[in-house]
Amino acid sequence: MKIPNMIYGTAWKKENTTALVFEALKQGFIGIDTACQPKHYREDLVGFGLQKAYEIGIKREDLFIQTKFTPIDGQDRNNMPYLASDDIEVQVEKSFETSKKNLKTDFIDSYILHSPIYEANKFQRVWQKMEEFYEKKEVGYLGISNCYELDILKFLFSNAKVKPSFVQNRFYSQSGYDKEIRAFCEENNIIYQSFWSLTANPHILNSDILRKISLKYNKSEALIFYRFLNYIKIVPLNGTTSLNHMIEDLKISEFELSKEEIEDISSLLK
Repeated sequence: MKIPNMIYGTAWKKENTTALVFEALKQGFIGIDTACQPKHYREDLVGFGLQKAYEIGIKREDLFIQTKFTPIDGQDRNNMPYLASDDIEVQVEKSFETSKKNLKTDFIDSYILHSPIYEANKFQRVWQKMEEFYEKKEVGYLGISNCYELDILKFLFSNAKVKPSFVQNRFYSQSGYDKEIRAFCEENNIIYQSFWSLTANPHILNSDILRKISLKYNKSEALIFYRFLNYIKIVPLNGTTSLNHMIEDLKISEFELSKEEIEDISSLLK
């Protein structure tokens, strides 16, 4: 299964989700990220966007669809895919079935635990239930999001039968850009996905280094940074609502950065 070098993120798109997902797919995105978390995502409208894409000839097998199980602490308790009284395994099952229904598919390419669960027994039970989906070939990869403590990731990795293939985190200076976590990921064949890559880093996008490289390649500062992330083995999420930015950002593979340029941008990750 080919993993995209950039994934379209659907958080906070609200009633515009269908149109934006359809446009992103039409322009050439092949990866879509969502979550069964009505508080921040309209996963059902992602499904309608996918359906519209299929109607114009885009094939399901060419897409990488990623969604998440969101534990109760991340949910709006008045609008959840499961009951607060459900056993944790039932919560995962109900969320997964809802996701498949919303996304109009029997197979989820990547299924992510939206955040760690800080009770070891529950954490393991959730992961074991996710592993069942993998073993039944209903899921291609498993992963975890919002995991900023290396010890938590090591605990998951050492106890998991099906090891996490992805860590999806906010990419920002407050976490030291997850340098230790990214090193662990590289050592253990885990792909790091970044979100808030642009929003959290205006100091990088507005730097003289990015401006200079942007002028050299006639590409936006945002695209230069996305390309840099690929070089340091990061798959960025891209949540743009602009058609022009979609078109521009999909040129991510059309140019190369020099070793010196990569080192210069790396020096900004402080």
